[in-house]
Amino acid sequence: MSMTSKQRVSTTLACQQPDRVPIDYFANADIDRRLKVHFGLASDDGEGLLRALQVDFRGVHAPYRGPKLHADLPERGVVVDDWGIHRIWIEHTSGGYWDYCDFPLQEATEEAVAAWPMPSPDDYDYAAVPALCRQHAEYGVYTGGAGLPDVINGNGMLRTMEQTLVDLFTDDPAGMLLTRRRVELQCEVLRRTLEAAQGGIDFVWMGEDLGTQIGPTISPDLYRRQLRPLHQRVVDLARAFGLPTMLHSCGSSSWVYEDFIAMGIKAVDTLQPEATNMEPAYLKSRFGGRLAFHGCISTAGPVAYGTPAETVAYCRRTLDIMMPGGGYCFSPTHALQDNSPTENVLAMYATAQEHGWY
Repeated sequence: MSMTSKQRVSTTLACQQPDRVPIDYFANADIDRRLKVHFGLASDDGEGLLRALQVDFRGVHAPYRGPKLHADLPERGVVVDDWGIHRIWIEHTSGGYWDYCDFPLQEATEEAVAAWPMPSPDDYDYAAVPALCRQHAEYGVYTGGAGLPDVINGNGMLRTMEQTLVDLFTDDPAGMLLTRRRVELQCEVLRRTLEAAQGGIDFVWMGEDLGTQIGPTISPDLYRRQLRPLHQRVVDLARAFGLPTMLHSCGSSSWVYEDFIAMGIKAVDTLQPEATNMEPAYLKSRFGGRLAFHGCISTAGPVAYGTPAETVAYCRRTLDIMMPGGGYCFSPTHALQDNSPTENVLAMYATAQEHGWY
């Protein structure tokens, strides 16, 4: 029986078998541009591209309507977001990316962190949420994302990664206050968004990068002391609305999956197969049926460096391992990078569309 995208995603997140694997899409701007040209779409037709790729997921977020809290620095080409994070554009041979810079709270005192302007939950347009949910009613709708609560990266973009890790080890008052302020605001925005959605959201996406390429970023004990209670708060909030959670974590992160299961997290995202203990067969054999999987298609493998035929073979191998019994969502591990040939990206999605059926 053919399913809607909403049914397909919900079935898969419950570790059950849908009609085909749900498909997701993330890409840098130049990949996005090239795909729209290929499909004859207007440059602003993001929805048309998602439909062309048969993507089953859609995100819904309450738009921010508040004032701009931090000024950009145009003389240096620095863009500053509403949390005060500084970004600068870095060119490279195949394109470019926004990198983090300045780290304005690196040496901040507790008093400076307390005074740092952040968005107010009152400045989001929750009244827009129901219409967005209705617009995407046939799809698997999520709210949140990899930045919820993302303490290591979110704080790190303001205080540097090094200082953020020191904060976690030492309970530095300034770092701990930054964490509390960010998480409080994020959870309140999430709560109001879920209330406004009136059942139109299917799952909550959250994130925390817990792995390097070769092992954990922090120890299990430190995770359980500092971050697990914050993650549990998001999971419990989603559960209060009857929703599952999926957690994004880069790198070698399977070391924490037993904690995730105990916490009630239902799915894990990214799944970089080149990182330690993140191979599809390893994940499927140890956690299949207890966690659903979203990712596994490396942005640093054949999609970037191989031929279309190698891309097809690679994607088919991943499907063969991850599909049995359900519980797998086909997705790139991260945003597809500018060095990925268009024909490889098209081959990747064509493989899921053709070979992802049960």
